[in-house]
Amino acid sequence: MTINEIQDQVTEEFAIFDDWLDKYNYLIDIGRSMPSIDIKYKTNDYLIEGCQSKVWLHPSFENGIISFSADSDAIITRGIVALLIKVLSGRTPEEIMNADLYFIDRIGLKQNLSPTRSNGLLAMVKQIKLYALAFSTKTQK
Repeated sequence: MTINEIQDQVTEEFAIFDDWLDKYNYLIDIGRSMPSIDIKYKTNDYLIEGCQSKVWLHPSFENGIISFSADSDAIITRGIVALLIKVLSGRTPEEIMNADLYFIDRIGLKQNLSPTRSNGLLAMVKQIKLYALAFSTKTQK
């Protein structure tokens, strides 16, 4: 599936719920179903700056594809990073750097997060794209 096909799927999944409380619960379930990050990556080296909660994001790069694992000490934040990983993990650096993450607005995520969580979401997206840029540069050498 393409990034946009996955985004459309996520949008459809969230469209089932009318109430934002139900959407939050679904987001929490998504976070709970995400495999935990290896404990050796729960260090400051993988901590995302700009998040109110602690969020660790570990990239791995193999055969031109970036895969991510992550964790957070907050359940909603864990769900948010799990959604980002669902959409962006297993992609080339170029796909990640060029991705228009429209699902965030379509599901109403940004509008329904507190300002600090919204800033954290932006920090997560920024970090994922920075990893993609770094791996893209690495492969061009």
